[in-house]
Formats: sequence, C-alpha cells, structure tokens
Amino acid sequence: MVETLHAAGKQVLILSGDRAAPVQALAQRLGIDDWRWGLSAEDKRDAVVKLQAEGAVVAMVGDGVNDALVLARAELSVAMGSGAELAQAGADIVLLGGQLDRFSDALGVSRQTLRVITQNLRWAAAYNLVALPVALSGWMPPWLAGLGMAASSLGVVLNALRLHGPAPRLRALEPGLPDPVRV
Repeated sequence: MVETLHAAGKQVLILSGDRAAPVQALAQRLGIDDWRWGLSAEDKRDAVVKLQAEGAVVAMVGDGVNDALVLARAELSVAMGSGAELAQAGADIVLLGGQLDRFSDALGVSRQTLRVITQNLRWAAAYNLVALPVALSGWMPPWLAGLGMAASSLGVVLNALRLHGPAPRLRALEPGLPDPVRV
C-alpha cells in the first residue's frame, strides 16, 4: 500500500505515540521517510492541522484510543477493526479483520463509485438537455417523453448496479482521475 501511494506521489508519514526504535524500524521497513514518535493525541492532531493549513487533504489510519482525536480531524479517517472502540466510533471507515491492505479495496471501490456517479450525471444531463426541449416544444408526445425518462432512469440504476460486483483492488492510483485525498 505504501509503495502504491508513493508511486502516485502521495506523502506518507507515521505519527506514533510509541518509542523511537520500533517506529524507526517500521518506517525503514515500509520505506517511509517522515516518521514521528512519542506523540500525544494532541500532538498528532496538531500535526494534521499543520498539514491541512498547508493545503493537504489528510487521510489518517489509526487503531488506538490516542488516535480518536486525530481521526476526527482528518478528512478521511480509517480505524482498524481490531483497534479501540473509541477510534472506530469517530472513523469514516472501519477495516474489519485488522488488515490494512483492505484500505486498497476501499480506495478502489470509492474510485469506481466516483466513475459511475460521473457517468450517471453526464448521461442524465445530456438526456435532459435534449429530451426536455423536444418534449416542451410539442415535438414529442407526453407519453413518449415519460417513457424516455423512465428508460433513462432505468439506465442510471442499471449502471449503478455494476458497483454491486466484487470490490476492485487498487493496484495503482490512476492518473487523471479526481483524487480528493492526499495521504
């Protein structure tokens, strides 16, 4: 996951309340250059506030009681299912099973959902720009306009049902897609 985020140009950092040695070892193993240790809940929150003041949109992953404050502050907060209930209560997403790689799945689903929403909005706008003037001008009988609107709505619903399939795994962040979150 860290490699995928780095490849996409995302900043990844560790904010930990633990001692320096284990945090440094983890950061080195994961290839994370920016790591901080011995932080209180308020220190973590302040670090996120500083990033946000610099224009970053922050996604935070945490599992402990001392993460609850910073999870509440981040634009996207992810708690581990095996973590503290307080952290889970304030999180936007709870990863069940304690597996961080499920975050890739969540990002993949969110990107696919954004694509489908965009497709549906474009289709609805295009249809309405064409069909409404034609119907209002009287060039189309009302029953046909109603049938067309029902077919359009059915198409939007069927397109959205594509999201019901298996969750896409995020292999890499695709360039050119809207990316509301900088990690």
